[in-house]
Amino acid sequence: MSIARFSPFELLLLKSRSQVDTATLLLLAWVLVHRQQVSEGQRRRRLAQVTAQFRHGHELGPVMSIAHSQDLQAIQLAAEVVRKECSNERSLSILYQAITVATDDGELSLNNHYILGFLADLLNVTPATFSTLFHELTGKPLQSAEDPSRDAYWQVHDPEYHARKARDAHAAEQKAKEAEERQRANQEQQQQKQQNKQRQQEEAHREKAKQQQAKQEQNKREQNKQKERRKRQEQTQQQERQRWQQEQKRQEEAHRQQRDRPSSPPDRHTRALAVLGLTPGANRADIRRAYRRMAQLHHPDRFYSGSEHQIALASTRFQRIKSAYDYLMQNT
Repeated sequence: MSIARFSPFELLLLKSRSQVDTATLLLLAWVLVHRQQVSEGQRRRRLAQVTAQFRHGHELGPVMSIAHSQDLQAIQLAAEVVRKECSNERSLSILYQAITVATDDGELSLNNHYILGFLADLLNVTPATFSTLFHELTGKPLQSAEDPSRDAYWQVHDPEYHARKARDAHAAEQKAKEAEERQRANQEQQQQKQQNKQRQQEEAHREKAKQQQAKQEQNKREQNKQKERRKRQEQTQQQERQRWQQEQKRQEEAHRQQRDRPSSPPDRHTRALAVLGLTPGANRADIRRAYRRMAQLHHPDRFYSGSEHQIALASTRFQRIKSAYDYLMQNT
């Protein structure tokens, strides 16, 4: 199988000595790339320090690249590997490491606040345990995550937010006015184009309606022909079934009469003649004619539309007819 079918993270997992360690590496790197005011070199050194005891056996560079690319499919795969393979003790260890790399500078970014909550939920760590662990590691209680959708958040983190928002609104208003003027200037031209287009569409619609009507009539004729063919086939099959049933009744009556007749058991020659519907004294020409007639009536191909049981019975009868014919032609 070509390796081109695997994603970069899947290739890392295939090469890894410990897939759990590789998956944990990506989750920790995901936390590190959301650290604010931290250089890339500092991130890699911190990741190498925290994961020094890991047994993954590959470079950290590819893991950091995947984390920077925000590959959600890779992160989801890493989460599934960790959730499937980690014990409770290992889960707490991973969450401990995640909190540590997220709060080295004493600050917890908004993104990492949500990421840590996701990891706690992934690792089946209760919110109370998560809060206690966070407080023990940082010396600070875990506060509720700030809501970026509220103005209060931007007043703290971006004092120029309202001024910029007013400028953006003014620019949008000016842009809307210019667009309205252009729209009025082009309105008549657009209306004329629309009218021309509408006339063309109406003409095309009428032509298409004619073609569809002709096609429907043709389809109706074809359907009627198919119905007639099916009806004839059903009639033919019904007639074949009736003939087969009549022949079955005739044979059953003949067998019943033969069973009821107080005579000694017939020999093989007499039984073979009875299978072909003949009486003792029949010559080879009589045997051939009887075989052709019986083969036409009982050939299995005539019962292709019947049930599996009917087809099996027909095959058995045809084999008896063929065996009787072969015996009589050899011994007559």
